[in-house]
Formats: sequence, structure tokens, C-alpha cells
Amino acid sequence: MRRAIILACSLLLMFSSTACGEDGNEPESASVPAQEESETMQMKVQAGDATFFAALEENTAAKAFLELMKDAPVVLRMSDYSGFEKVGSLGISLPENDSQTTAESGDIVLYNGNQIVIFYGTNSWSYTRLGKIDDLTGWTEALGTGDVTVTFSVN
Repeated sequence: MRRAIILACSLLLMFSSTACGEDGNEPESASVPAQEESETMQMKVQAGDATFFAALEENTAAKAFLELMKDAPVVLRMSDYSGFEKVGSLGISLPENDSQTTAESGDIVLYNGNQIVIFYGTNSWSYTRLGKIDDLTGWTEALGTGDVTVTFSVN
């Protein structure tokens, strides 16, 4: 009798495990590699006679700035502030996503939603990052010591 119970339990266990198995009729899911990097948005930054290129951040403010540049280049008269940055009024507000950050030379940020700030020095404050100059060769010299006209455009 004991053998019959063990045999019945074994058969029951065997049939229950095969009932849940794959039947082979379902197609195998194709593995699609995840896109590791999305295409980086770029812009051209002209300060005086020098031209630089910047990688834009992936945020709503940078996307709004890019859309603005698609209509026409954004030309700003930028003033020196505190010996480490140039500031220019955009004339309109862009979406803000401020966070406490330390900006460095080549950083392009949004301040108060309506001012573009480009750095040739370092400062810690609450900004929305817009982009970063790719190659800083000649950057500080191009910005100079006083006011400068800077043109931002789609690359």
C-alpha cells in the first residue's frame, strides 16, 4: 500500500510539472539590444570671431533652447559678472530644473529661467544645466574681459 501511495504521488508530481512547461509553439522573443546612448544634441556657440561647439544636456530647458535656436540663432549681449562668468538676458523664460551645482569653465546654464550664463571660471549656485563646450581651447580669450556678443545656433 505504501508503494502505491509513493507511486501515485510521483506520477502526480511528474504530470503536474510537465503541464506547466513550454509547448514549443510560442515564438522566442528576439533580444533587441538597448540603445546605449541617444544621439547627443549639439549647438554652435560663437563668441566674437571664435566658434565653439557644445553638447546639450538632456532636459526640458535644453530642448526648449534648441527649439528656440531652430527658429533663428539666439544672439545675446553678455556682460562679465564677478570675473568667472558672462550673463545675458534671453528675453523669454525657459523651463527650469534648478539644482545646486558647481559650474566650471565651458558650462552653459540657465539662471532664473531667463538668463543664459556661460562660465570661464568656477561658481557654485542653483542652475539648470544647458550644455558644455566640447573643446575649451581659446575659450577664455574669446570671451575677453568686458561685454561680448555671443551667438547660439543649431549645429
